Amino acid sequence: MLSRFSRCAAATSSSSFAAPRSALPAMATSAFRFINIHECDSKGLLSKYGCKVEFGVAAHNEAEIDAAISEVVKRNDKVVVKSQILAGGRGKGTFVDGFVGGVHVCDNAAKAKQAAMRMLNNTLVTKQTGPSGLKVSKLFITEAVPAIKRELYLALVLDRKTASPTFIASPEGGMNIEQLAHERPEMIFKLAIKDLAAGPSATDPDTIAFVNSLGFRDAAMSAKVMSHLQSIYKLAKEKDATMVEINPFVELNNGDVMCLDAKISFDDNAMFRQPDIVALEDKAQMDPFEAMAEKFELNYVALDGNVGCLVNGAGLAMATMDIISLYGQKPANFLDVGGSAKTEQIVAAFRIVLSNPKVNCILVNIFGGIMKCDTIANGVVEAVKQLGGLRVPLVVRLSGTNEQIGKQVLKDSGLPIHACSDLDEAGRTAASLAAAAGARA
Repeated sequence: MLSRFSRCAAATSSSSFAAPRSALPAMATSAFRFINIHECDSKGLLSKYGCKVEFGVAAHNEAEIDAAISEVVKRNDKVVVKSQILAGGRGKGTFVDGFVGGVHVCDNAAKAKQAAMRMLNNTLVTKQTGPSGLKVSKLFITEAVPAIKRELYLALVLDRKTASPTFIASPEGGMNIEQLAHERPEMIFKLAIKDLAAGPSATDPDTIAFVNSLGFRDAAMSAKVMSHLQSIYKLAKEKDATMVEINPFVELNNGDVMCLDAKISFDDNAMFRQPDIVALEDKAQMDPFEAMAEKFELNYVALDGNVGCLVNGAGLAMATMDIISLYGQKPANFLDVGGSAKTEQIVAAFRIVLSNPKVNCILVNIFGGIMKCDTIANGVVEAVKQLGGLRVPLVVRLSGTNEQIGKQVLKDSGLPIHACSDLDEAGRTAASLAAAAGARA
């Protein structure tokens, strides 16, 4: 399967850079996810491709923390200790034990060690983690950065409107870029890449204007920024990245620029050719049931409702969640089994849905096309057997290929299944059963 970068490139050049999903044929826009990696690994890639980053060492335990701090203090008395989780807002986060801040600038090695030990294996809660937070099993110990003149925002993303990789930047970057984009959109500048093979060009008027708009008009500084743009583009192109975000990208008082923080996401459709990136993915940061869904090639996202959903097709899944909401209840998940699910995948899907204690009804809504209704029916029956029965009511609506065979399978099973003929009836029934179960609880 080609990545989104590859499909765009094939239409315009020999580049491997991919297009945003809107530029793809309809059949290519199936569900997907992005692979994210930690800041320390992102900076390792940026450095490899020629971007300037601060010196730092990753650490997973106390011995590695001691060794990392020892290496850093050889270069700088001040040490920065950064929690490594796959979520933003670390600096303003709070650990569950009350320790404040997932990023600490420490005056000496002793204070750095103390901060590191408070963070390691602790759970950090930020605006992006939700109230449960994420466990910090890795730290990034770095040198303090020289005096910063100003902070900027810089990112390379995939723009659906132009169907091209696009740099987005602001001379007023930093922590609150989303607020800036909302309140002062005129301070956000964009540069669409015209030539996917060549990338940003130092002689292109639009590229020059983009760099100037960020306040880099001195020839030497402009050249440094241009070099970073080209390095970031090359990284994304060669590694099938969907986003490279540098926030902040800083100008230093010594006349240099640096990537002070970094987040890189990759297209999982292209990971068959990126084993080094796959090796960097931290599975421990994933929800265990999302990890299980990935293992069985299911598309699953946990929600906060009470009706578990098992559906084939993203559009039908959205419609199913809408009908549940229409009748006064809330979906507990998005779960798309796709068009070619096998029995073991259906069993896994039931295990995942029922892992949520809030679920008090399950709605299976299948439109049989490539996916046959009897396959789903057999999977449902087998799932119930393997789970030793169901603790919640089960509503099933089957329509399409082998519909009658599937309905007969369910009928012959003897299971207490609420069979429905259409989506409206299924949604109404599931909502009513869920409400009744909630009232009894």
